[in-house]
This record gives sequence, structure tokens and C-alpha cells, in this order.
Amino acid sequence: MYSKQLVHLRPIAVSDAAYLFAFWSDPEVTAFMNISPMQRVEQAEEMIAYITQLNNANRYTIVLNEHTIIGTCGFNYIDSANQRGEIGYELGKKYWRKGYMSQALQALLQEGYFQLDLNRIEAKVEPKNSASRMLLEKFGFRQEGTLRQYEKRNGVFLDMIFYSLLQTDYTAI
Repeated sequence: MYSKQLVHLRPIAVSDAAYLFAFWSDPEVTAFMNISPMQRVEQAEEMIAYITQLNNANRYTIVLNEHTIIGTCGFNYIDSANQRGEIGYELGKKYWRKGYMSQALQALLQEGYFQLDLNRIEAKVEPKNSASRMLLEKFGFRQEGTLRQYEKRNGVFLDMIFYSLLQTDYTAI
């Protein structure tokens, strides 16, 4: 797909908070996330601290060309007993539609299948999030159905489209 890798993943750290706050405070970036836009950098610090102490999740900072933080991705939940995990991801707006998330997702899938020994990787996406849906479908994720009124945000119940990709169906793009 690309002649050289532009992005890499590294474990998320509290020292990333100021950079990630810039994305997590943007209503366009958080529109399809399960958080409201942040108001203070301390909220980003608290979220990172919370994420890093979870035993059944892995979150990574997406770094462009070794220096520039452009977003995060990772496993929101890992069920080791059943060898499955649920992924999530976001990029800062200025990095959208440049192929960076495809590279990050490729790395994340390889981590899941070959380091974490997952058999199944899942994703839940709001129906209106066409960019995320197209990305998942590009990688071979299959739509399994709609989870009706599955999440509640700002007092409104939202449907979520449920996707999965089995290790046997995975082919590196």
C-alpha cells in the first residue's frame, strides 16, 4: 500500500495528554467517540491514567514520522479467554483522509492476531460514521448487525453497527 511505514504505534502515556487534548477537545473528532469534547487538559491526563491501569485493554498513541502525535487506537476490551478484542481509534482532523489510519489499523490488527493471539477482532460504529465503516470494510470486516439503541450519549440512545474480522479472514493489505 505504501512504500514505507509513516506511522507507528507506541503505548499511550500521560506525557501525550497535551497533544491528545487538542484532538479530544475538537467536537468533530469526538463526534463519534463515547466522550464529550474535553474542556481541560487535565481531563486528557485523567483519561490516559485510567486507560493505562486497565488490565483488559491496550491503547496506543499513533505517531507520524517518529515525532508527531496524530491520534490513538487500541483495544477497548480484550477477552483473552475467548480470544477476542474490540478496537477503537481516532485521528486529529488535519490527519484525516491521508491513509494514516489504514496504516495504524494494519499495525493494530497484526498486534491483535499475532502478539495477543486473538481469533476475532470487533468494532462498533455509529451508522452515520461512514469513514470508519468504509475503513473497516476495506480491511475485510463483516457487518454482523445493528445493536439497536446500544449506547446513550447526551441523553440520546444510539444504534451501533457491529463488525468483526476473524483471524482466518485477515489478509494484510
